[in-house]
Amino acid sequence: MAVRACGLIIYRRLQSPPPSMVTDGIEYLLLQTSYGTHHWTPPKGHVDPGEDDLQTAFRETQEEAGLQASQLTLIEGYKKELCYPVHGKPKTVIYWLAEVKDCNTKIKLSEEHQAFQWLKLEDACKFAEYEDMQEMLKEVHQFLCSRE
Repeated sequence: MAVRACGLIIYRRLQSPPPSMVTDGIEYLLLQTSYGTHHWTPPKGHVDPGEDDLQTAFRETQEEAGLQASQLTLIEGYKKELCYPVHGKPKTVIYWLAEVKDCNTKIKLSEEHQAFQWLKLEDACKFAEYEDMQEMLKEVHQFLCSRE
């Protein structure tokens, strides 16, 4: 049985850049785990009994980053499933895309994470050491750029 987890790719837009630079104003939130290899990841976690996937994504985001659902705008039309092995067992993680309504919203980490950063795409890809995560971030960025 595959482990199932859900999360949100959180982004914010900085001040209003000139139209030609619109995508330069996007930053992604990554959290550094306080366990294992201290890898960087969007907020995510395991589905609890009786919860649907999207509820899990919002709950985990609140628990891990201190962001309430009311502080986020879920972006329609983007959902991504990543599948990879963890300790020899298959894991499926489903991500949705959400924007913080106020780019100055404070992040409050749980004990599961030791640091967070808001990163432009290039840096986010450097921090996210897994190739599928890097690909997803690039895909999200393309998706956001195509919506302008």
